[in-house]
Amino acid sequence: MDDWFTVETIDAQTFAISEYRHWEETHCYLLCGRERAALIDTGLGVSNIRRIVDGLTELPVTAVTTHAHWDHIGGHRYFDTIAVHEAEKDWLSVRFPIPLQVVKRNLTKLPCDFPADFDLDAYRVFQGMPQKILRDGDWLELGGRGLRVIHTPGHSPGHCCFYEPGRNYLFSGDLIYQGCLYAFYPTTDPQLFYRSVKRVRGYEIAKILPGHHQLHIPLSLLDEIEAGFAQIERSGQLRQGNGLFEFGDFQIQI
Repeated sequence: MDDWFTVETIDAQTFAISEYRHWEETHCYLLCGRERAALIDTGLGVSNIRRIVDGLTELPVTAVTTHAHWDHIGGHRYFDTIAVHEAEKDWLSVRFPIPLQVVKRNLTKLPCDFPADFDLDAYRVFQGMPQKILRDGDWLELGGRGLRVIHTPGHSPGHCCFYEPGRNYLFSGDLIYQGCLYAFYPTTDPQLFYRSVKRVRGYEIAKILPGHHQLHIPLSLLDEIEAGFAQIERSGQLRQGNGLFEFGDFQIQI
């Protein structure tokens, strides 16, 4: 197995594939049904995540995108079937909104022991045509299990969480995690971010599976993040340009 990735078993048919050697500590999730599998996000793209996936399942795999930021679509090139929300289709197929040199600065801003075969000069943000367009409320059937698409804009226009009934898993992407929640980029919207946090609280959730950092997070973090946004809103500061707000286990930058 590629030692760039760490594989952790969530349950017998669900695996977290993580990049702990990079400062972003990205998590991707492989969900196996009876007929096919979904890989939620594909990480940084500095090593071949397909080799890891093929070691875990022989099912046909769809790469399902929480959002089309560079650190979540890096391995999309290894998959024939890609799904993305309609609001970010052009980010994949036409033009990524962040310049490549900015992406590379983010990629290398902290020391990192990259894989020996990684070539920073050759690194590119994935561009390609998605085979499936996601919309709010869509159902992704895997055979015996499936995912509901929840459009949760704010961090990006087409950001989606994925909810699995039965297991009551919420795959939260960059909406919920322990760390700094970003809503200060030109393509972000802190008010929509807050609205999306409130929306997912309406689901019965047994486990939150985040896009970054600590894999096992308490359900109470969702309430705490909602309370943090509410506090910022009450202060009249829930708009871009007001800086970094500290809440202990997480921060909100707007």
